[in-house]
Amino acid sequence: MIKIIAQPITAATFAPFGDLIDCAGDPDAIINLGKCGRYHDRALMDFDGGRAGISFFKAELRALPYEFGLLERHPLGSQAFIPMSEHGFLVIVASDANGVPTEPQAFLTEPGQGINFHKGTWHGVLTPLSGSGQFAVVDRIGDGDNLEEFLLETPHIVVEG
Repeated sequence: MIKIIAQPITAATFAPFGDLIDCAGDPDAIINLGKCGRYHDRALMDFDGGRAGISFFKAELRALPYEFGLLERHPLGSQAFIPMSEHGFLVIVASDANGVPTEPQAFLTEPGQGINFHKGTWHGVLTPLSGSGQFAVVDRIGDGDNLEEFLLETPHIVVEG
């Protein structure tokens, strides 16, 4: 078993894998007669053909320590996960070495944060740790095989830092 320590997520540490989606900093614009701050264009949605679609996912709650052995990626499009409750969740990602995931890392989001995986990023399954487990997901809808899965030879376990 390989142990991974979950780290708090930041835009900088997550940048190699995708975008952190949140309301950090000042809004880009004030709209709705001054009653709403717009935090504009927080994720780069990138699709090869197809179109953007919005789906709802309802995932089973998990707990730390969390054991995993499956990673997946979507070679034809990015994939954004936006929690529909004010709860953080666990994000597992890995670098790519010639089509094989390597060096998995784990991040913990804060309440109110979502993430967008870049196209082709190896990642773990949706892993809410509390809340409803419901997410809005924006990803590619279209023809072609947009899912690759990889089973790790050795299980990994994520623990709190």
